[in-house]
Amino acid sequence: MDAGKIVWLHAEAPGKPSLGAPCNGCGVCCAGEPCPVAVVFLRQWRGSCRALQWDVVAKRYRCGMALHPEHYLHWLPAWLHRVVRKLVLRWIAADTGCDAKNEIDEL
Repeated sequence: MDAGKIVWLHAEAPGKPSLGAPCNGCGVCCAGEPCPVAVVFLRQWRGSCRALQWDVVAKRYRCGMALHPEHYLHWLPAWLHRVVRKLVLRWIAADTGCDAKNEIDEL
């Protein structure tokens, strides 16, 4: 993410964990820049990932590509939805630890 870049997150989003700490769904990484999954499948090279979704119940961000890939890949056959969900979770290294090196200043 560019230095001095401003990203807007939900007011109830958890604070960013320290580098390497377990992911808590703060959304900082995906709001700052698209991951390789978004680059390849959504053809998004900059900005906040458009697959970043706020989970109202859990009060955290989640990857829409991992939850509902068919919403983004309309051509995806139904029999592949489950497989793609699992692959996306692996490709984004879900639940392996925070890898966002961004420094956060709250306004």
